[in-house]
Amino acid sequence: MDLGLKDRVYVVTGATRGLGFASARELTADGAKVVVTGREEERAAAAAASLGQNAVGVAADNADPAAAGRLIATARERFGRFDGILISVGGPAPGSAADNTDAQWSAAFESVFLGAVRLARAAAAELGEGGVIGFVLSGSVHEPIPGLTISNGLRPGLAGFAKSLSLELGPRGIRVVGLLPARIDTDRVRELDALSGDAAAARAANESRIPLRRYGTAEEFGRTAAFLLSPAASYLTGVMLPVDGGARHGF
Repeated sequence: MDLGLKDRVYVVTGATRGLGFASARELTADGAKVVVTGREEERAAAAAASLGQNAVGVAADNADPAAAGRLIATARERFGRFDGILISVGGPAPGSAADNTDAQWSAAFESVFLGAVRLARAAAAELGEGGVIGFVLSGSVHEPIPGLTISNGLRPGLAGFAKSLSLELGPRGIRVVGLLPARIDTDRVRELDALSGDAAAARAANESRIPLRRYGTAEEFGRTAAFLLSPAASYLTGVMLPVDGGARHGF
């Protein structure tokens, strides 16, 4: 099936590794052009170089209020148009309610929550009919993940914002979608498994609760993201799609 991605232009934040990079890779593989971001200029440039001529890397921090306008302007200047954004944010510091500090909460709110809101608002102001705004959130939108109290607090709020935005932008023909990854085999998830003190045992226990009995791959997540951002998903908006091997059993 042709997803209709050829020559469409997307901004993908947090795309130097993990789920953001996997999404950018699948978008370019289907003919899209991407602006990929990361906090470090060298890593952003390296990620873009590995994706080929249809990608450009930009150093940007989601917490920077000026980042959104700069990224959209880069998309237009480099590729001549702007069709959508995938807002992927690195996970905040792990910890419990008793352990996480006010400073950690504040920093996470600026980058994970308010930074994502700014990016989405800026994109909404620039997009036309057929545009799309995607959020990479987490399975914690539905069920808290032990050891990730800050993420458990912020990501459900972002899902609520995304759903509200889908109602506001729907009449303009702009879609808003969310992806809820669970146990995808990335560095972040491996770090979480290691917090238990026995990473192998934690992984085995987690896999036993997943109907497909395995962790997902970054490529599988990236293909799902590419579909949701594409014109092929033109009648999907306001949806928060679990990418979790059936861990939520379809609900």
